[in-house]
Amino acid sequence: MSGTQSAGGAESVRTAVVTGGASGIGRAIARRLAADGLRVAVLDLAPGEDGHALTADVADRAQVDKAMDAVRERLGPIHVLVNAAGKDGFTRFADLSFADWQRVVDINLTGVFHCVQSALPDMVAARWGRIVNISSSSTHSGQPFMAHYVAAKSAVNGLTKSLALELGPKGITVNAIPPGFIDTPMLRTAEQNQRLGGTIEDHIARTPVRRVGRPEDIAATCSFLISEEAGYITGQIIGVNGGRNT
Repeated sequence: MSGTQSAGGAESVRTAVVTGGASGIGRAIARRLAADGLRVAVLDLAPGEDGHALTADVADRAQVDKAMDAVRERLGPIHVLVNAAGKDGFTRFADLSFADWQRVVDINLTGVFHCVQSALPDMVAARWGRIVNISSSSTHSGQPFMAHYVAAKSAVNGLTKSLALELGPKGITVNAIPPGFIDTPMLRTAEQNQRLGGTIEDHIARTPVRRVGRPEDIAATCSFLISEEAGYITGQIIGVNGGRNT
């Protein structure tokens, strides 16, 4: 895709913000969008060195607003937002504290709320925008010991559909990608802690395409959803999972 837009015959580069862009899926997305020609800013608790890195806790509205304003100052109006920040958790529901529940919901769901509201005025003013929310394939099937995570990510899918209806007339599309079985630090940690119900190789044998997913698989889908060619696609939950959920 191209990261340029025409305005009175001139072309300018669009600006994208990727939350959770310091590692895993978020990092792959940030790198892909930069390769596509967009100016990319990364928001993360520890943003690293890729692109324009800003420190922000997406659960804290003041931090989000401050980071978005810094992006505008450095790179211009925000027209693309990818909500990839996330936090998992593994706790038996009966033992789940409200504090742990709230933290997972705050990052995975409320963080999307904060970031969309903060970036939205630029998209509305331009009458063009792309929002992609990274949810989870666990929303299809559930996952034991992850009630807080699955609940929050399922709500992200619902929020995606509602925002698509509301923002479509303003030229803004909103879609979600629920990744399934992607080789990230989060997946490797879950394997080490015996939270996968088997090894990664066991899961590969049960995956129709017979391989683990790569962060770049998610990034490629995200790139398409942000492109001009995807302008008629909104409110969709696009699974990228090797056929594990259909």
